[in-house]
Amino acid sequence: MGSGHSHGHTGHSEPTVQAIAARRKANRILAAVLIPLTLLTLAAMAALWPSGSKEGLTLASPYTAAPGVTFDTGRIQRVVIEDCTGGTSQNPQQGGQAGGGSQCTFAFTEPDKGGSPVKVVINPDVAKSHGVDAGDNIRYLNLSNAQGAAAGDAPAAQGSPAYIFVDFVRTMPIILLAVLYAVVVVTVARWRGLRALIGLVGAYFVLVSFMLPGLVEGKPPLLLAVVGSTVIMIGVLYFAHGFSARTSTALLGTMFGLGITALLAAWATDAANLAGVGSHDAATLANISGNISISGIILCGLIISGLGVLNDVTITQSSAVWELYELAPATSARKLFTSAMRIGRDHIASTVYTIAFAYAGAALPTLIIVMLYDRPLGEALTSAELSEEVIRTLVGSIGLVLAIPVTTLIAVLVVKATGIRTGGQGSITPDDVDDTGALAAAAAVAGSERPTAVASGAAPLAETRRGRREAQQLRAGE
Repeated sequence: MGSGHSHGHTGHSEPTVQAIAARRKANRILAAVLIPLTLLTLAAMAALWPSGSKEGLTLASPYTAAPGVTFDTGRIQRVVIEDCTGGTSQNPQQGGQAGGGSQCTFAFTEPDKGGSPVKVVINPDVAKSHGVDAGDNIRYLNLSNAQGAAAGDAPAAQGSPAYIFVDFVRTMPIILLAVLYAVVVVTVARWRGLRALIGLVGAYFVLVSFMLPGLVEGKPPLLLAVVGSTVIMIGVLYFAHGFSARTSTALLGTMFGLGITALLAAWATDAANLAGVGSHDAATLANISGNISISGIILCGLIISGLGVLNDVTITQSSAVWELYELAPATSARKLFTSAMRIGRDHIASTVYTIAFAYAGAALPTLIIVMLYDRPLGEALTSAELSEEVIRTLVGSIGLVLAIPVTTLIAVLVVKATGIRTGGQGSITPDDVDDTGALAAAAAVAGSERPTAVASGAAPLAETRRGRREAQQLRAGE
């Protein structure tokens, strides 16, 4: 056992000429595949880049006010329920709500720009579903200075309210959540988490500046989705995880899964006749321009929606292969693949649930309405209201499930070719050093693989107090 320990340690600290040659060959193969794909993707992106022109688009913004009408904000001081038609109410409700002794909700609101509190009428659906409370910040429509209204002819005097609720102001809660999210990510994932957040900003830049304008201008939706998604994945993976064989392996697996998802999405959109019928937003887009294809937008959405989970499973699977190999470098490729796939199967099960419940949560109001219709389950799932969500779940799940074994296979081939760099090879990062204690503890459970594990981790283990302690325990156990 002692001689095996020494031999394993020497083999990893001083790579042989054959090992160095194999490592270089594997890196050259990865570069030969990924560099042309990246250049082709960037060339396609340049060719598809939208002009940004909105000529011919006619879409009236609901936030465009008439002359003299403004959107103001303020904080609610108190809420009252009064007769819509008079009594103590100074501002009757809109015509359709008046009469019959109906009750209306009014919020006395202090404007942020200063001045006396104003009486804002609250929409009946908001008052019933969520309600408003003192202290809420709201945005309301100010009709008191509407152009054409004389001094004594304020809208309220004509039977219409002068101040109408528009929406809640959510700026502060969203900012607080965003800050908390960033702090948690950076605290737990350190610099890698910060790089991931910056990469997320870049991903949204590609989405907003390339993919969305391209869809509006009528560019091919399948190409837009594949090219844009590939650019996003290349950027976020290398930026967050660094340039390494491990990251390149995950990228290849992601590209494979993305290709499968794109093909299935293109087929399903046509075969299932996904046309966005019944959606108010789809009808609005279809009416503003003849270049906009609702089916194309749905197709693009099917591909984009699975990007995050696909990236998650491929980078996790690639990392799992590397960690398993570091624990037991003498493991055969077949056994390494089998062990990594055990992890992959667990990941598949949990990820399928993640996708299904994420889409179900987003479509919850629609699900409730369909349930209340009391339609047969099969008819409901294939209806216009739910078919898009069902197909999105199925397409995304198939793509990520197939990406896991492919990523695992590529990772096994690459890691067996490149081996582990230690000592002066420069591949050990601060994250790797911090994790060596956990690797040693896992190696202690590995039983027969224990001497090899100690050998592979002996050099970096000595760099941390926890690592030294774990190494001493392992030596004592031998």
